[in-house]
Amino acid sequence: MVAPRANWKGFIEFGEVSCPVALYTAASSSERIAFNTLNRKTGNRVKREFVDSETGEPVERDDQVKGYEIENGQYIILEPDEVAAAVPDSDKTLKIDAFIPCNEIDDVYFDKPYYLAPDKMGTEAFVLLRDGMKTAKVAAIARTVLFRRVRTVLIRPHGKGLIATTLNFDYEVRSSEDAFEELPDLKIEGEMLELAEHIIGTKKGSFDASSFDDRYEAAVAELVKAKIEGRALPKKKVPPASKPSDLLQALRESAGMGGKKAEPKRTAANANKSTSRQKAAKPAAAKTKSAASSKSAGSVARRAG
Repeated sequence: MVAPRANWKGFIEFGEVSCPVALYTAASSSERIAFNTLNRKTGNRVKREFVDSETGEPVERDDQVKGYEIENGQYIILEPDEVAAAVPDSDKTLKIDAFIPCNEIDDVYFDKPYYLAPDKMGTEAFVLLRDGMKTAKVAAIARTVLFRRVRTVLIRPHGKGLIATTLNFDYEVRSSEDAFEELPDLKIEGEMLELAEHIIGTKKGSFDASSFDDRYEAAVAELVKAKIEGRALPKKKVPPASKPSDLLQALRESAGMGGKKAEPKRTAANANKSTSRQKAAKPAAAKTKSAASSKSAGSVARRAG
């Protein structure tokens, strides 16, 4: 098995302690099925070409340059050496600014995860940092230059090592208020809420990443295989009948109750009342039984006479 290749190597620094580390990609799309664009008539691959938007003439790579639009159709040109000079120099150091509670950062700021492992020497200092963070139940906020950009990184204990997740900047995260602006204030209660709680209770489980399949990849792989083997192509399944549009009815059917109304929850107060009623009913039941016995005995006596 080939050892993974590090995406970045440097040092992690906390206080006066530092140790060499390496970053490895934790999530990759390299295993996904990839397509090439072909010429339908010849079956040959199509090459991408940049052309001048006005003249329509092809533009060679050496003549391509970055530009920033300041007005409609007006650009300022940024030469490669100017862009390179503006990018901060990397000192290859992950400098920890602070230790924070593990759940303090909203997941919406998470960008891309990397495994952070000790690089050759410095394992003792690495393990000290890992175990210290585990004991204190904290994560670390650090900064460094990654891939020509200054990035903020969240570092957390993960198994035998650490996981470093690059974070989106505040200006990159859109406000949730805009997304939920038109959501009305509704209060759900009574049978609907009880049914929802029941359904959630029956669906409780645990997360297992291996149990989730990439259905798109599997479907495309099957399509490619079928075409190679000359088999009939997979057909799209007919979607199931739509669920009832009535929310309450849909909840009842989801809970396996059909059209029945949900039984009210049996609270302690209701249970006590029910017990009291049962106790009160016992003497009456005994009295009725005694009267019935007397009546029956009288009938027997009359028949005997």
